[in-house]
Amino acid sequence: MDSNGLIVSFGDMLIDFVPTVSGLLLAEALGFLKAPGGAPANVAIAVARLGGKANFIGKLGEDELGQMLVGILKENGVSAAGIPFDKGARTALAFVTLRADGEREFMLYRNPSADMLLTPDELNLELISGVFSRD
Repeated sequence: MDSNGLIVSFGDMLIDFVPTVSGLLLAEALGFLKAPGGAPANVAIAVARLGGKANFIGKLGEDELGQMLVGILKENGVSAAGIPFDKGARTALAFVTLRADGEREFMLYRNPSADMLLTPDELNLELISGVFSRD
């Protein structure tokens, strides 16, 4: 990938479970919708949708949800070259509710999740250093 103008977003990507009705406490919600989440991944997708070149670096569980999230990145034009998978940890989950006052509340499920287990030797240093090189 040509790194000229590349944005690399680093952090978590997870599954948000959002109540089908806003303004309720999590315990009051009768149903939830599954959605991709994680601010760093959202930034990468936004950059790609605006026509930029984006890559996401973060770790996902080697599970169906991790594979789904990589597919969503790719569908949105974001490179997933910086994503290792963890065989022993799951992809993170978050229940997100929008309170009546408009503020969000999060209840995260990490035990720990794969995104918390990324190690320095798993980083794609070529990708990272390419952001800073000038061609």
